[in-house]
Amino acid sequence: MLVLYPLAGVLFRLRWRHLDRIPAQGGVLIAINHVSQADTAATARMVWQAGRIPRFLIKSGVFSWPLVGLVMRGAGQIPVHRGTADARQSLEEANSALSRGECVIIYPEGTITSDPDYWPMTGRTGVARIALDNPSIPLYPVGQWGAQQTLARGGRFRPIPRHTHSASVGPALNLSRFVGHEHTADLLREVTDLIMSAITAEVASVRNEAAPRKP
Repeated sequence: MLVLYPLAGVLFRLRWRHLDRIPAQGGVLIAINHVSQADTAATARMVWQAGRIPRFLIKSGVFSWPLVGLVMRGAGQIPVHRGTADARQSLEEANSALSRGECVIIYPEGTITSDPDYWPMTGRTGVARIALDNPSIPLYPVGQWGAQQTLARGGRFRPIPRHTHSASVGPALNLSRFVGHEHTADLLREVTDLIMSAITAEVASVRNEAAPRKP
C-alpha cells in the first residue's frame, strides 16, 4: 500500500460512492469489473480508504512482472493459477483470508474486459465458488470506470490530463437461496451471472449509461 496509495492519487482524480457500505470489520468479499491494468491501484486505495486492507486475487503471471510482482508478493496478494493443478489453491487461500476476517477482492472476469466499450464480460465461476463456500461473508458488487482512459488495452499510457476514476459500491447481495445446494455447473453459472449483473448495474450508474442487454 505504500506504493499503490500515492500512485492512485497521482494517476487519477478519485470519485467513489457508498464506501460506507463496506463493513469496517469482519470478512468481506468484493467483486469488481476490470477495465485496466491500472485499476488495481485505484481499487486498492478505495478499499484502504474504506478502512480495510485489500487482498486481491490476481492472475499468477502478474507476480513475475518487474517491480509489480515484488509489490504484489510483499503485500500478500493471492496468485490465481488458472487452468493448472494449483487453481484450487487460490480459492482455498481466499477462503482462509475471509475466515480470518480479511477483505478479499476478486475480478470475476479473470482479465481486463475485451468488450469494445469496456462493459463487463461474462464472469468466471470462481467468484460463485468463494461466495457459496462462505455463506456468512457479505459480498459487495462494485462497478468502476475511468482507469482505461489512463492505461488502455495494449499498454497505451496517457497520464495527462489526469483522468477521473469512478467507482460505486452496491448493496450486499443476498445469495441465501443458493446455500445448501450442490455446487453444480448450472448453479455456479447462475450465481456468477447474478453477481456480474449487479456489478454491471453499478458500472452503468457511474457511467450514467444503459448497459448492454447481454455481456
